[in-house]
Order: sequence, then structure tokens, then C-alpha cells
Amino acid sequence: MGLIRRVRDEIRIIRERDPAIHSWMEVFLYPSFKVMLHYRLAHKLYKSGHYFLARWISQRGVRKTGIEIHPGAEIGEGFFIDHGNGVIIGETTVIGNNVTLYQGVTLGGTGKEHGKRHPTIEDNVMISAGAKILGSFTIGANSKIGAGSVVLKAVPPNSTVVGVPGRVVKRHNTAFPREEMNHTDLPDPVREDIQNLQESNSVLTNRLLEMEKQIKLLKKEAERERAAERRSNHENL
Repeated sequence: MGLIRRVRDEIRIIRERDPAIHSWMEVFLYPSFKVMLHYRLAHKLYKSGHYFLARWISQRGVRKTGIEIHPGAEIGEGFFIDHGNGVIIGETTVIGNNVTLYQGVTLGGTGKEHGKRHPTIEDNVMISAGAKILGSFTIGANSKIGAGSVVLKAVPPNSTVVGVPGRVVKRHNTAFPREEMNHTDLPDPVREDIQNLQESNSVLTNRLLEMEKQIKLLKKEAERERAAERRSNHENL
């Protein structure tokens, strides 16, 4: 893809996904636009074996935007970072097409092992603010990762993940995350678990109260029977 077409695509992507952009001129000030220009050049140099120059260009992008993308990472078309400060993308990360990241996202490893040690993000995935995806596994296409989640294992396609550690709370998403761009109205498994515990506690409490009521009735009945027996014995005397 030529440079002019690449710039046009970056402008289009940012204007489509960020309602805060009101003119195409603003895009040139946008961190995502700046860092992707640095990344594309650095990645090309990295693939050609010019590692020092690639890292030099990459670090210039980091200083300007606060977004760190290793030049060895592989990123597809339609990639978008909203705000972006604090985003880190590791060397062996593979990102598909039409992926959206928010600020503070980390696509990292779990140690100092060699080889593929960073995640693979398939097409149409949205990763919300502050989420951490650590390790060499795959986030399936059309999935959504909730804000602040820490994902340590593979995620099936069309899933929603929240929590620490992250767990799948919804399957078979009906809309592409990048189309609805909603990373706040997500299921809350902790709240759901607490609600379930509250409901179970309420049921058990009601059962205990009912049992106490039955015990009191049985005690009263036993007292009446003993009183009747005492009267009968007294009359016989």
C-alpha cells in the first residue's frame, strides 16, 4: 500500500471511530495517527533487518505519543487506538484487521521466554481501557475485552470478557465491537454472583424462619398434651 493511501486510510479510520474529531486537519494532531506512521516505517525497517534504526524511529513515536509499539509487532488494516496514552504492544504481537484499543492497554508477555510470547488478536476485536492481555494465546474474532480486565488465557470468538483474571461472561456477540463501540455496558460477574448469594441467603433465611415457626407450634402442642395428661391424672386420683 502506498504512503498516500496509507495516510488517507488512517485519517478515515480515526474520523469514523472518534466523535471528538470535527475536521480532517485535527487528525494530524492525533496520537494514533502519529504513532501508526512511525510504526509502519519502523516495521518495514525491522523486517529488512535494520533493527537499531527501527527501534530509534519507534522510540521517537513513544516520546511523541506515549504509545509504545514494538516494530516487530504485526498489525493489520483498520487499526485504531483511542487516546492511547500508556498503550504497550509487544514484539511478537499479531493484530488482525479492524481492531480497536483504548488507553492503557497492554499486549504483553509473561516472562523472558523466546519465540512467540505475546498475544494474537483476531479481526474486529475491541479492548477497553486498562485491559492487560498477557501471554501467547489468541483472542478470537469479534470479541470484546472489558475495561481493567487481565486476560491470561485464550478467548473464543464472539465473546465478552471481564474481570481479574478475565473470564468469558457472554458468548455469541451479535454485533461487531467496533460497530457499537460500547465498552461500558458489560456484564458484571461479581455483581451477579453477589446477587445470587443474596437470593440464596434470602431463601435459606425464610426456610429457617418457617422451621422456627413450626418448632414453636410443636412445642405449644406438646405443652397442651402434657397439661391435659396432668389434669387427667389429677382427676383419676
